[in-house]
Amino acid sequence: MRFLIFFRPLALLLSPFAPLFLRLGLGWVFLRHGLAKIHAGLGLGATYLGHLGIPAPSVAAVVVVAVETVGATCLALGLLTRFWAFCMAVEMCVAIPLAVLPRAPELEGVLLVGALALIGLGAGPISLDRLFEKKG
Repeated sequence: MRFLIFFRPLALLLSPFAPLFLRLGLGWVFLRHGLAKIHAGLGLGATYLGHLGIPAPSVAAVVVVAVETVGATCLALGLLTRFWAFCMAVEMCVAIPLAVLPRAPELEGVLLVGALALIGLGAGPISLDRLFEKKG
């Protein structure tokens, strides 16, 4: 167990950056998927969502792309982090049973867990959320 002593200073050094790393990782993955949806066309996305049984698939396609582009960018910047993380968690909770299963939801599961972690953690000290916090 003495080898764990090495990790304590590293953990103390990295802990303020942990939410930042999580935000950047999740933001990057969601943004790439959102840009791919834009590139493929919202009509194609709406058709796919309609086949999944999503009501108002055209509206849902716009919402999904907004979460995956605007939300991902805000998440990476640490702006309205808990709100966007909640939106991403909801998206994954819908996507996993409707679009992923019975295939193993590995990526989607990690995205869900990461979003849930950010709902709990918040943006962290290196974020626009922290910059805009009211001083009390």
